[in-house]
Amino acid sequence: MKASRIAATGVVAASAVLVLSGPAFAHVSVQPEGTAAKGGYATVNFKVPNERDKASTTKLEINFPADHPLASVMPQPVDGWNVKVTTSKLDKPLELHGEKISEAVTKVTWTADGKGIQPGFFQKFPLSIGALPEDADELVFKAIQTYSNDEVVRWIETQEKGEEEPETPAPVLALSAATDDHHGSAASDDDAEEEGDDAKAAASTTEAASDDSSDTTARVLGVVGIVVGVAGVAFGVLASRRRTNA
Repeated sequence: MKASRIAATGVVAASAVLVLSGPAFAHVSVQPEGTAAKGGYATVNFKVPNERDKASTTKLEINFPADHPLASVMPQPVDGWNVKVTTSKLDKPLELHGEKISEAVTKVTWTADGKGIQPGFFQKFPLSIGALPEDADELVFKAIQTYSNDEVVRWIETQEKGEEEPETPAPVLALSAATDDHHGSAASDDDAEEEGDDAKAAASTTEAASDDSSDTTARVLGVVGIVVGVAGVAFGVLASRRRTNA
């Protein structure tokens, strides 16, 4: 009897832990495809899970940080969703590639034109963003998720150091160290240059091999010519002696 009660208590406790810890693993998040380097451009995905059993996610709003405005934001089309990019005037213009930018994207909104994100599924919403700030280690985006039953979940709480993760944390994009070329073309140029050097080296090797082959052929032909010449002279001498003896 005691053993049964202990087992039942353990099951209930384990279930309670799973229920309480579930939301921490199922929230709106953002991750880059590859790296998101300071001062550069990146493609990021906002991952949105459906946490309800009887409702679908029909709308997602991503609010961009006002302290680090981004001048370039381009969404990738997502089947079954309409997207709207909202821009606002900046209090202080940005300088991007030598040009002053007076407006920046403040919000991107996706609205389902069908069933949306069904229970038990998630959806990724890709964006190309830049130029990323050089004076920050992360960007915090505030997300608002709307369900088909009109329920709204605001993923806007920030993580404080030394404290537990909030119940509805905001998506955070970690930024890596800046690269030499913010557009990532330096690596391509280096690769192309390296390939060019390899091609030149291969051509030089082929040419040297061709020259060596030509020299070898000439030497062989020279030796053969000498042998044929000596054989001809010997044949002539032998023939002359036969005539004399005859």
